[in-house]
Amino acid sequence: MAVRSIAPTTGELLTPAEVATLFCVDPKTVTRWARAGKLSSIRTLGGHRRYLPVEVRALLVKGAVTIVDR
Repeated sequence: MAVRSIAPTTGELLTPAEVATLFCVDPKTVTRWARAGKLSSIRTLGGHRRYLPVEVRALLVKGAVTIVDR
């Protein structure tokens, strides 16, 4: 599992809800992707996951996550 304990020095971090909106999925799905290693996350001091926009963008461009229309 790719979990980082320190925050990056530059840039904003995305919440699971923000990432979920970009992929049109539930925020819990984003958390599952992080646990599965598809997307690395950074943990806040409170234990919440945050995501680097550059990695989220790369995942969107790469198309590594299959999105199924319901």
